[in-house]
Amino acid sequence: MRLDELSAGMNAVIDHIETRTADDIVARRLGELGFVPGEPVKVVAVGPFGGDPMAVKIGFTRFALRRTEAARVILKERA
Repeated sequence: MRLDELSAGMNAVIDHIETRTADDIVARRLGELGFVPGEPVKVVAVGPFGGDPMAVKIGFTRFALRRTEAARVILKERA
């Protein structure tokens, strides 16, 4: 499952960030912001029209992500 598929209020754990090129700037920046494997993430809110942007929370920090950026965050499957 991908982060952009979660509804507001849902929690998940990050598995990995999808890298599309050898020097993927978006993937690197997401990692620098704290989107790292094993980190819990929660969708706080989504935009009213098409759900863009999304507000997500990692630890005590909130971020606004475009849905295309959130789609790069792959979540762990629940057991």
